[in-house]
Amino acid sequence: MTQHSIPTPYYIVYEHKLRSNLELIDSVRKRAGVDIIMAFKANALWRTFHIIEEYRFKFTASSLNEMRLGNEYLHTKAHSYCPAYTEQTIDRYIAGSSHITFNSLSQLSRFGKQALEAGVSTGLRVNPQCSVIETDIYNPALPGSRFGVTAQDLDGTLPEYVEGFHFHALCESGAEDLQKVLEAFETQFGQYLPHLKWVNMGGGHLMTRKGYNIDLLVNLLTDFRQRYPWLEIILEPGSAFTWRTGDLITSVVDTVCNQGVRTAIIDASFACHMPDTLEMPYTPIVSESKPEAPGLIPYRLGGNSCLSGDFAGPWYFDHELQPGERLTLEDMNHYTTVKTNMFNGIQHPAILLQHTDGQCEYLRKYDFEDYLKRMD
Repeated sequence: MTQHSIPTPYYIVYEHKLRSNLELIDSVRKRAGVDIIMAFKANALWRTFHIIEEYRFKFTASSLNEMRLGNEYLHTKAHSYCPAYTEQTIDRYIAGSSHITFNSLSQLSRFGKQALEAGVSTGLRVNPQCSVIETDIYNPALPGSRFGVTAQDLDGTLPEYVEGFHFHALCESGAEDLQKVLEAFETQFGQYLPHLKWVNMGGGHLMTRKGYNIDLLVNLLTDFRQRYPWLEIILEPGSAFTWRTGDLITSVVDTVCNQGVRTAIIDASFACHMPDTLEMPYTPIVSESKPEAPGLIPYRLGGNSCLSGDFAGPWYFDHELQPGERLTLEDMNHYTTVKTNMFNGIQHPAILLQHTDGQCEYLRKYDFEDYLKRMD
């Protein structure tokens, strides 16, 4: 089955691109001597996990469902972090985790001893209060953040039952941003490091993005390990694993023009199938469009839902768009399928995997039963 014979809309994951990312991350892991694990919050397409498992990557989980998914389909235990565990969930987290990080001193006090006595390595999330992210909704270092304890909270005393520190202050960031955060982390929390076994530097390390300074990242990690050779170093990037490994293929179903603004209605939805484009917001690349220039025709793309704001753009084309034309919305494999919804009952795109030989395989098709069960 080839891609052009498949009815739209559909997400497609390219195996060769996924493997390229995995190989790059694996090379960083080996060069720096650190452990790099996968974050399911960015991608949970478990039908591709057999590829990821070949590279022996572990995973991080922030819910019981994520933890179970990794336990069963990557066949390893989780590095778990949750803003708040409960009496009803803690036993299951402990059973499925190798490491567990607590968000607050009160959570650590309630559950740290229990986890440690069960053989799970316990950590505390700390907040170095170093803000390098421009988009507030994704910035865990904002003043008043609910994530982690500050150096002032510790007041020079390492709490009981702590074997590691976890910090997360990046979002699709460069190595230069990590350098700033590391400086803040060491300044504020360096006195505690001789008493720890590990440091988890969280996510947001977008090492598979073109232009990312891999050598700087490796040097930062290598130098940190030389300063603290007893520490295990862990990174848990989300986007990096599946960055630019998949697209959303959609078709134009109608065109409208209102007060001079052209909109092409597509058979997909930004609100339902690409929510980050509205939440972030950002404008995805459309492969068939052109860079803005005189003489080109601007079009918004409008989703096929009744939400007024279900549109993005404009993009520019060298012709008038017609119903039936296919458009490729690029880079729709990370933080996309994990965030989709069925608002308006809009049909969910199928999900396909294109193998290295170019042949495509359906990983999942959706129908009315899926919508019905969500409302059940």
